[in-house]
Formats: sequence, structure tokens, C-alpha cells
Amino acid sequence: MMLAASVVFTYYTTWAMLLPFFDSSSPIHDWFPGREWAVRIPAFILVVGLSVIGAFFGSTIVEENRKKAQQARLRTA
Repeated sequence: MMLAASVVFTYYTTWAMLLPFFDSSSPIHDWFPGREWAVRIPAFILVVGLSVIGAFFGSTIVEENRKKAQQARLRTA
């Protein structure tokens, strides 16, 4: 897992931070997608991740409230 994270970090750092310092005719530019994707991909991952976390919290809260309502009904019955 650490190896995969290190490879992704190195690739992204090279792509986003070091690539602008290379001449545009350099063959290293062929190894990477366009620079606009260096922003779009992490932004998409962030939006999806926050959506999943929000959905998890929302479903947990709804489930908890259902359990509390069920317990309240049992107490009054």
C-alpha cells in the first residue's frame, strides 16, 4: 500500500510541479496527460469522496433515528 502511494505521489508531483520546468518539446511531456487534468482528477476524487462520506453519515443518522423512534413506540405500547 505504501509503495502504491509513493508511486502515485511521485507521478503526480512530477506531473503537476516539475513538468512546467521542462521544455515543451521534451519527450517527458508524452508520459503525462494535459495539465488541466492535474486539477480535474483530484477535484473529482475529492467530490466523490466527500459525497460518499456525506451519504454514510446521512444513512447512519437516519438509521439511528429510526431505532430511537422504534424504541419510543415500544415504551408507549
